[in-house]
Order: sequence, then C-alpha cells, then structure tokens
Amino acid sequence: MSSACALAARAVITGAAVNAGLLDRTSRPAYSLPAGSCDCHVHLFDAGRFPYVVDRTYTPGTARVADLNAFEDRLGIERVVLVQPSVYGIDNAALLDGLRQLGPDRARGVAVIDPATTTHAGLQAMHDQGVRGIRLNLAVHRERDHPVTLDQLRRAAGVVGPFGWAIQIYTDIDMVAAMAPGIAELGVPVVLDHFAGVRTAGQFAQPGAFDIAIALVSAGHAYVKLSAPYRASKQSPHYTDLDPFAIRLIDARPDRMVWASDWPHTGSAISRGGDLSQIEPFRNVDAAHALDRLSVWAMTDVLRRRILVENPANLYGFAGPTL
Repeated sequence: MSSACALAARAVITGAAVNAGLLDRTSRPAYSLPAGSCDCHVHLFDAGRFPYVVDRTYTPGTARVADLNAFEDRLGIERVVLVQPSVYGIDNAALLDGLRQLGPDRARGVAVIDPATTTHAGLQAMHDQGVRGIRLNLAVHRERDHPVTLDQLRRAAGVVGPFGWAIQIYTDIDMVAAMAPGIAELGVPVVLDHFAGVRTAGQFAQPGAFDIAIALVSAGHAYVKLSAPYRASKQSPHYTDLDPFAIRLIDARPDRMVWASDWPHTGSAISRGGDLSQIEPFRNVDAAHALDRLSVWAMTDVLRRRILVENPANLYGFAGPTL
C-alpha cells in the first residue's frame, strides 16, 4: 500500500463512526435536473492527507472526492463549486487537490486567502487551477464590526478584482443589511451564502433587513445561494417557512440565484463545545428535499435551468452546458 493510500485508509477509520451512511441519507430528486446543473457549495475534508489547522472551531469527519461524486451522481448534478472550509484556514491545498481530481469541466473553487500576503503570482496559479472566488466566513468568527468587515471586503476586492473573482460572504441578514451600501460599491461579484443569512424564526425582527438585501440583489449587486435550508429554518425536512423568502429572492433577480447543497452538511457553531478531539458528526440531511423545494420556488423548467445551469456557468466561468 502506498503512503498516500495508507493515509487515506487512516482517515476513513478516523471518520468511520460519523460518516457511515453518508450517501445512504440522500434520495433522488422528484424531477430530472437539466444537463450542466451545478451544486455551488460543497466541502472536502481529508485530515489524513491534509491536516486541519490548530485554531479551528470544530473537527469534522472525512468527505473525499469519491464521496462527493457518489453524492452528486445520485442527485444528477454534473458540476460543483468547492468552497474552502474554515478548518483549513488559508491553506487551500485540499481544495486545489480536489480541483485537480475533478477537472476543469466539472469543478471550480472558492478559496480563503490573506489579501495582505497573497501575491499576484499566487492568485494566478490558483486561477489556473480553477479558483474563481474567495470566501469571508464572518459567521464562524462571529464578526460583527461593520467598518472592519467593510474594510476587509474593500481590500479583498482590490486583490481579486483583476481576476474577475467573486467574494463570497457568510454572515447573518442583519450584517448583510448593515454592509449593503459598501457591498454595492465593491465593483466585484458578491455572493451571499445560505439565503443571504436570513433566519425564519426571526422573520418578524428582520423584515427591514431582508428588504435591504432584496434591494441589493434587485440592483444586481449580489448573488444569493439558495443553500443549506437547515441553517435558515428549523422546519425540516421541507422547510416550508422558507418559501416566501426564497420566492421573493427569485422574483427579485432570477439571474442572481444559484443553488447549493452545502454537502457534507457540517454542524452549527452555536452547538459546538470546543472539544477538538471529538469528531463532529455531519448532519442527517437529504439534499433531494432541497432540490424538490426548488421546484416549488422556481416552477418552470426555464427558471430552474437558469438557477441550476446558466447562473453558475456565468458566475464561475464554466463552459456551455453539456448536452
């Protein structure tokens, strides 16, 4: 057995207790997805080959390219966008390895960088390997300082703007609303994770914030990922209380919506106890339910094709859809 295979085997053993049935929990959507459909937010975890950073907030199990391919094949998804998870910090080696394995016809990447230290040559190298954006994970770091965050966004936009990359932001709807004027002035594509950070349980406290986010999207200043409904709603498995939010977003700018699973469905920062020696189980989520819900929010084949195929191709630079 090669050293790489031995490391992979050890990683499987490490994550076996929490990864059993990783594919079994996924059914098939109730409708056939259009050719070229893209899952715009997935993660890879392989501590055996790519160790997690010491200052992470949790320790996930193992989810490799083979697991991802099996998952997407069951859904009928042809393309994916790998997103750098927080457990890897600014070390994008696992993400770049995933892009290499998947190939340019199937995958793009969203990296995490330090704009102050990343060189133009380093960005060009990542661009050549399929990276098309960077991520600011404000939620995990519980960043609430609007001026500081906007300064980070402006510096990041200056660094990645020449490459045409997007800046992906994970935060709550109130932070999105507070930063909206600054986001509108960035001059680069901005992608708001997970329904722009809305929480259905707080909808009566958030209507003003959601209206601001809608205006931001309507003006073409942001994309929204219709992703990870379990981060926005507690009404599993169908999350029907998300319907009015999703429909308003789609109605506002259907050309600024993309869909994503958030596979392999990591846990919530709220419930973490800080014991990094314990592997955090992935959520028991059936992503087919989310795709079925998309058919309620986007009721025509034309609209679903726009969200699943055309918008991701435009945003992440995929070629025309396969036939």
